[in-house]
Amino acid sequence: MADHGSHVERVTTQALSASAVARSSVAASWFRSMVTHGLDPANDKRVRRLDGASLKQVRAENSTFLSIAESELDRLFRLVGAGGCGLYLTDRAGVVIDHRCQAGDEVDFRTVGLVPGAICSEEIEGTNGMGTCLAELRPVIIDREEHFFARSTGISCIGAPIFGALGEVVGALDISTARADHTRATNLLLADVLVQTARRIETMYFHARFPEARIVVADMAQGNGATLLAVDNDDLVVGATRAARLAFGLDLEGPVATHPAADLLGRPGGRDIAQVQREHEAL
Repeated sequence: MADHGSHVERVTTQALSASAVARSSVAASWFRSMVTHGLDPANDKRVRRLDGASLKQVRAENSTFLSIAESELDRLFRLVGAGGCGLYLTDRAGVVIDHRCQAGDEVDFRTVGLVPGAICSEEIEGTNGMGTCLAELRPVIIDREEHFFARSTGISCIGAPIFGALGEVVGALDISTARADHTRATNLLLADVLVQTARRIETMYFHARFPEARIVVADMAQGNGATLLAVDNDDLVVGATRAARLAFGLDLEGPVATHPAADLLGRPGGRDIAQVQREHEAL
């Protein structure tokens, strides 16, 4: 863990340096944390947390999301849990609504406030895996001293946003660890696994939203999410994931204005609808 005084000085200096903010996404997040949200990197108060009744309400509001994500959380935790990693799922506001961790590691996570109900949005908690990936709508790695608060520099966090069936962000998935032997190379490997899990959750969420539609893979290689289209019996596109919306220039959120599937898939980079349907069925 970094010396608190030196960490606070470094964060303050870089957050207020225009050149540092322009060069570094971490410094840009520090700027937002300090200047936009008015946070102090020296603040050593515990992470803000919802009370039991409020957390129960938030979980109820996200019951479908939780139900869909549960099996993927279990699967991912079987892969990373033995290595000292904790797994955290938040709602769109950065509130931890589900988690997995080994009993022997739980005290380390509780020490830094990673518990159910913790509010990890960037507005409240500054630069961190969950909050910053939600703020930037992309996967991030926040390694130890890259956290905004000095009290959080003992952990490494990897966060990925999860988008719903209408292109909206519905939450974040995070892998955190307090193990001293955890390296940046390990972070990169875990980030890949994390993003793939987030994509699977998005895919399951999308299927649940459009149970009667054919779901086709528009372009497996594009973007940081599942690139899927929902097509009705008239071959009209009636739904699209966030990544598909980005790929095809559709509105990023909300219902999709119906388009003939052949028109979208016939654009440069698109593929024949029968081909992509066969590929999806083979997955």
